[in-house]
This record gives sequence, structure tokens and C-alpha cells, in this order.
Amino acid sequence: MRRLLPLLAGLLLLATACTAGPDEDPKPRGERWRPAPGLAWQWQLSGRLDPTVDVPVYDIDGFDHPASTVADLHRRGRKVICYLSTGAWEDFRPDADRFPASVLGKGNGWEGERWLDIRRTDVLEPLMAERLDMCRDKGFDAVEPDNMDGYENRTGFPLTAADQLRYNRLIARLSHERGLAVGLKNDLDQIPQLLPDFDFAVNEQCAQYTECDRLAPFVAAGKAVFHVEYELKTSQFCPQARKLGLSSMLKRYDLGVWRQAC
Repeated sequence: MRRLLPLLAGLLLLATACTAGPDEDPKPRGERWRPAPGLAWQWQLSGRLDPTVDVPVYDIDGFDHPASTVADLHRRGRKVICYLSTGAWEDFRPDADRFPASVLGKGNGWEGERWLDIRRTDVLEPLMAERLDMCRDKGFDAVEPDNMDGYENRTGFPLTAADQLRYNRLIARLSHERGLAVGLKNDLDQIPQLLPDFDFAVNEQCAQYTECDRLAPFVAAGKAVFHVEYELKTSQFCPQARKLGLSSMLKRYDLGVWRQAC
């Protein structure tokens, strides 16, 4: 009987391998995506979505696209990031009327948008949790929470750096609890404190403002930096971007289909 045990064990392993589906993920269930430096990406927040750009990562609006769009991008081999504004109110979102006037501050420079009083986590945490539930339920792999640097702007509220750290970490925790990777949007001054809490970074115009070196800690930690410029030529920022390991491209301000990658 002892001689049969190795044979039986081998047959059991073979049977297990044969019953596993060809698309089964070998990673442990619940493990979130961790994008590595250098991944090419597409960031499209306006216009009819073009799913055919040959890149491994798409960043699209979480409200505007149904689960079927995310599933289609997955079938095409893409990871998909859910864009949300977590630091500003937008009057065109379906949950806009659920934000009390007391948390709405000054405009942030975009039509229909106002800064949020991020100190009021009693109000904002359940609202943001529901938005992140939406991203998870639609099948997104990650979230890009925008307007995460209100303390550096004229919001109408006396926000401090400590307020911002507390709120940004809250958003990161809520994302991770739902199995979503989460990116730090801009907020360069707080990278040293927030690096452990975020899985990647999203940055606009660090080359134009001579700030790209400040994103190096993400790359050093093996975390992607998804970066765009709007006003420079690719010849003006791509050499440095490649040297730093950034995932960089030129986009227009409307963030439509058009892109020119480094």
C-alpha cells in the first residue's frame, strides 16, 4: 500500500490540474493589481471610447462606463482604472444632490466643480465608499481619485496638510478594502508620507513644472507613475521620462482619444 501512495498522490495532482480552467488566475483570490513602472497606458475621459489602443492599461471615467465596457477591455487584455473625483464635487454626477451645501467650497477651475471640505469625513466617507463600491462592482482593477491636493488650493476651507494626509489615507484604505489598487493623483509634497498607502501615481505636467524627479520614489518602490503633458513637445519631456521610468505621453486637455506616447 505504501508503494501506491506516491502514485495516488501524483494522480490526484494530475486530476486537479486537469480540472482547472485555462483562464484561472494563479494568484491568490483577492490580491489586488500592482502596476509596475513603465507600463504604457491610455487615459480617455471624453468622447466615444476607443478600446483598440494597443496598451495594457486604460484609465476611464467610472460613472460614464458600464460593467460591459470594463469586461470588454479585460477581454482585450487591458487592466482598467476607474476615474473618480474624490476631492471635488461635480454637479453633473448622479449622486450630486447627496452632498450637503456645508461641504461644498469654492470652484476648482472646472465648470460645475467645487472643492470639498475633506475634514468632513462623517459626510464624505459613506459617499465615497458607495462610489468605490461602484468601481468594484463594475469590475475595475484600480481607482484614480482626483483632486487629492485641496490643501494646496483656495478651497474656501482652512485645510491643512494633516487634513489631506488623513483624507488621502482614508480613500486608499476604502479602495484596498474593495480589492482595488489606488493611485496618488499629483500631491507631490506628500509623496514621502503617502508612498506606502498608494499602489501607483498619476501625474499631470510634472515636466512642465520641473517636478518629475519628485516622483522617483514610486518607481524606486516598483510602482508605476502614469504621467501626461499637455503643452510640451514629446522631445522636451520624453528623454527624462524614459530615464526616470515614467509611463509618459502627450495628451490634449479634453483627454479624448488622441495620444502621443514617449
